[in-house]
Amino acid sequence: MRPLFLIILFFSCNVTTAFAQVPGFYMREKSKKIELPIIVSNNLVVIPLSINSGPPVNFLLDTGVKTNILFSKTFGNYIGLTYTRKLDLVGADGQTILTASVSPNNYVDMGPLEGIFQTILVLDEDFMELEQVIGIPVYGVIGYEFFKYNPVKIDYDKQKITFYAGEMIKRKPLGYKKVDIKLDNSKPYILAKVKQEANSELESKLLIDIGANHGLLLNRETSDKIILPKENIESDLGRSLGGDLFGFVGRTFLLNINGMKFKDVITSFPEETEFSYVIRESGRQGSIGSEILGRMTVIMDYNREKMYFKRGDTFAIPFEFDMSGITPRLESSDEKVIFVTQVREGSPAYESGIRMKDEFRSINNIPIDFWELPDLIKLFRSEEGKEIKITMKRYLDDNPANFELKEFKFKLKRQI
Repeated sequence: MRPLFLIILFFSCNVTTAFAQVPGFYMREKSKKIELPIIVSNNLVVIPLSINSGPPVNFLLDTGVKTNILFSKTFGNYIGLTYTRKLDLVGADGQTILTASVSPNNYVDMGPLEGIFQTILVLDEDFMELEQVIGIPVYGVIGYEFFKYNPVKIDYDKQKITFYAGEMIKRKPLGYKKVDIKLDNSKPYILAKVKQEANSELESKLLIDIGANHGLLLNRETSDKIILPKENIESDLGRSLGGDLFGFVGRTFLLNINGMKFKDVITSFPEETEFSYVIRESGRQGSIGSEILGRMTVIMDYNREKMYFKRGDTFAIPFEFDMSGITPRLESSDEKVIFVTQVREGSPAYESGIRMKDEFRSINNIPIDFWELPDLIKLFRSEEGKEIKITMKRYLDDNPANFELKEFKFKLKRQI
């Protein structure tokens, strides 16, 4: 009986230490709350951190993922990650299979906040293409682990996160609205009302997806009541792991989140893919992304299954889609090389003569070196009738020395 007694005594003496060693994110020093600076780029939340005492890198904060992901095996090897097994991941296109190595028990340093015993999925092939979309290097995503124990407030206007002690928010904060969330496979869902037409309303289960830069996304395969608007544009809906997501863009008459109403919302309608069965099985009709969330201050409280939210400074700004027809991508941040990766036929830019692979040299007589990619995207969504003057470098062949400078002029035109 003595050995058993010793085991019980040892466990009871160390129960506090053992609990503190549960994987998660914790404050280094006991406090009611701590604040962390973030970078908000194209409404996406980027947070600096370091892994296992490695150099600081940017990670995307993403409620749409369960496990932390590192995009670069090269970087993972550089900081000495160890791997125990491999997993297959399905890409965004529903077809591409990505392989990832599992690295357990890592330490994540966010200054006054630390993540202990963190599992990281490390992609076996480097995927560093989010920089092309948001304009800054992003090495990975951090998701459920960051939110699971403590309320987290995201203030897009002040570009900061507040990480609260678990007991701090017991009731709705003054000035905020409240909606229940349900965690399904470690992802937060809410119920909201969607009106595509004035006389048609659908109560929808929607994923809260902070790491997606759309506004509202609706999956037509999940409900006969979700219809493609008559005014729509066929478009590349975004670059993600495993390929591009294609579909259509239109407007939704009204999105109502417990009394917070968003009108004429730019809405993505992705094509059905082999991955669609997973969406149907989840029971969701779509997702709410950063184009909507970024217009609010949001508190996610996973423990109490609540989301609190209030209007931000940009709440009343009308939703606009690109009015130029150009999809720009950042090829190199060091030398500020921005290319045209897509130009819609019939759009103002296309009619002016701009084509794929043209390289921006100046916009409205301002050299490209003075433009950030998010500012360029905002310009193309800014004001119908606004005149845009662009100087492009057009390569004549595969030799980078063979090019000509061409000047284009067009006016922004609302397509939807």
